[in-house]
Amino acid sequence: MTRRWAVVAAMFASTFLLGCAVRGMPYNGPYLTPTECRDLAALKANAPPTMGQHQSELSALRKAGYDPSPWYDDPYYPDDLQAAQRLVDYWFQTECQQPQPG
Repeated sequence: MTRRWAVVAAMFASTFLLGCAVRGMPYNGPYLTPTECRDLAALKANAPPTMGQHQSELSALRKAGYDPSPWYDDPYYPDDLQAAQRLVDYWFQTECQQPQPG
């Protein structure tokens, strides 16, 4: 019986460590989709906003770590929103401003 628990404990520990290692790996791909780049560019150009553009902006902000759900009880608002906006602006400058091949 003790050998069985040792195997279970070893499997749990290895799974836990693997999860920590995978979670800590940096993401190397683009953060913004082409649609998000297009919609963010339109919003920055002061074009009349559409619902789709607002949804793209919200999607980008969520990727940057902003969670709009606790708006009524968020002690970090507006700091967390502004931090996410700065990160999305950085992504926009580095990913969306690149010349398109073709």
